[in-house]
Amino acid sequence: MKFQILLGAALVAIFSSCQPTQDQQSQEENSVPAGFVSYGEGLDLESPHKIGELSSLLEGKDSVVVKVEGEIEQTCAMKGCWMTVKNELGEAMRVTFKDYGFFVPKEGQEGKRTIFEGVVRKAVVSVEEQRHYAEDGGQSAEQIAAITEPQEVYSFVASGVLIESEEVQN
Repeated sequence: MKFQILLGAALVAIFSSCQPTQDQQSQEENSVPAGFVSYGEGLDLESPHKIGELSSLLEGKDSVVVKVEGEIEQTCAMKGCWMTVKNELGEAMRVTFKDYGFFVPKEGQEGKRTIFEGVVRKAVVSVEEQRHYAEDGGQSAEQIAAITEPQEVYSFVASGVLIESEEVQN
């Protein structure tokens, strides 16, 4: 009987020590910067690069891990599995998400500031892949048919994304 009581007390102590405390839960919830919603791995607001800086960051390298900021132009209307982000000159770059491990909202994100971190490299996007993205983005059959040439782009696979929340926009 004493053994069962001791065993029970030991199990309670072990399991209760594995549960996060109230302070730990609050710290985890507060790790997202104020005014943003986080997707994927967490990241902070410190020192993001502009999209226009990517060519110099990639100079002489196949790929680089970098944090970037821009304005969301569009998100995948089917699943939220990609977004296009435009730079200060209005040029857009497609951002996909590491291992399809997370998605962003499918609508209502256009014009919002975003900061994302991951691996960027130069890539050639086939006509077939461009048409797939155009279809996911809700483009017309005519717009999809007009895609006839492969395109050299920056390929960005993000491990984490921050998107400006509604409160900041208003």
